[in-house]
Amino acid sequence: MATDLQTAVPHLTTVLTGPLQTLETKLLENQVSIEQWFRSHWRETPAPFYCSVDLRNSGFKLAPVDTNLFPAGFNNLNPAFRPLCVQAVQSAIERACPQARDVVVVPENHTRNMFYFESLAVLTEILTLAGLNVRIGSLMPD
Repeated sequence: MATDLQTAVPHLTTVLTGPLQTLETKLLENQVSIEQWFRSHWRETPAPFYCSVDLRNSGFKLAPVDTNLFPAGFNNLNPAFRPLCVQAVQSAIERACPQARDVVVVPENHTRNMFYFESLAVLTEILTLAGLNVRIGSLMPD
C-alpha cells in the first residue's frame, strides 16, 4: 500500500534550486510524519470544505499572504493529478455530507479575470468527475 501511495503523491517542482530544493527534500523525507500531524489536528479542528491560500515565493522563503473562500486556482492544477483531485473531492464529500449528489458553486461576484472563469470550468469538471451534479450560482439578486 505504501508504494501505491508514494507513486500517487505529487512532487513539488520549481525552477529555483538551493533553499527551496532543500525544503522540498525535507518535506518529502518527512512526508509520513507531516501527514500524521495534519490528520491528528484535523480530527480536533476539521478544515473547511474549501479554502485556498495564496503563497508568495521570494526565492529564499515561502509565505502565506491571503486566504480565499471563493473557488479559484483550479486552472493551475497539473492535469496529471486530476484523478487525485477527483479522489480528494469524493473523500471530502463523503466526510461532510455523504448523501450529497448536487453541488452549487458560488463564485465571486465581480471579476473580469478570464483565468478565474477557466478555474471555474476546471472545478466543475473535477466535481462532475467525482459524480456530482454541478450548477454555478450567484449571490447577486438579479
